Amino acid sequence: MAVNYELYVLLLPTLVYFAVFHYWPIYGVQIAFKQFIAVRGITGSPWVGFDHFERFFQSFQFWTILRNTVELSLYELLVGFPAPIVLALMLNQATSRRFKRFVQTVTYAPHFISVVVIVGMLNLFLSPRNGLVNQVIAYLGGTPVYFMAEPEWFKTIYVFSGVWQNVGWSTIIYLAALTAINPDLHEAAVVDGASKWRRIWHIDLPGIMPTVMILFILNMGSFMTVGFEKVYLMQNALNADASEIIQTYVYKAGLLNAQYSYSSAIGLFNSIINFVLLGSVNLLARYMKQTSLW
Repeated sequence: MAVNYELYVLLLPTLVYFAVFHYWPIYGVQIAFKQFIAVRGITGSPWVGFDHFERFFQSFQFWTILRNTVELSLYELLVGFPAPIVLALMLNQATSRRFKRFVQTVTYAPHFISVVVIVGMLNLFLSPRNGLVNQVIAYLGGTPVYFMAEPEWFKTIYVFSGVWQNVGWSTIIYLAALTAINPDLHEAAVVDGASKWRRIWHIDLPGIMPTVMILFILNMGSFMTVGFEKVYLMQNALNADASEIIQTYVYKAGLLNAQYSYSSAIGLFNSIINFVLLGSVNLLARYMKQTSLW
């Protein structure tokens, strides 16, 4: 009993954190259905039903914002999610321990660089006048491109810079899963004449598939929640057609324009989509006899 008591005490700060910062604020979601007036508070503000949702759905920006959010999230999922898996499988096959540690260090070091610094680096490297990339383009006879102002380049720059920053850090969990695979399986496969690609496909991938499925489900649970800070820092008037997403729109409507109820309605709409995606993908994983959250 004493051991169990100590474990519960150890768990208590985490439970308090989630209760205070994640569950208690749910009480304020009701302002999405009210016309919030600060001096009256949440309970004293009048109910307006679904007026704020209808206003957002009928807005001329609705489809643009929704399309940008979905496209950016899908692009990031298709490129960013498989990248650490591929890197982990490649590193697992490396025979040189020194080379493996060097690659790990180089790839996960960018994770500790702040988003502000990352965007500053992008502005420097992609500058049309003095940027390294445009200098190379000009040297090869091309015309410099103002990458940060071109809407068609925004999503690619956002996604691939995010892969560069986070791929090494995300690889750690897959490398840990690969270490749990029984080495005897590889030894038996080598004896049978299996190539490295065959061993990766038939041993390594099935071995880490439970981890892959859990992380995929969690990623789908935040599918519509694109990183606000980086998008907002990269956003400007010239690329707004491709960079205006739900998170930046909520920030501008809620904090800059003080439309608290309207922005809360948009945020709730976004959270509902994430919840539906999370439940649907988890249900699909169970139907396919794969690892699921519940």
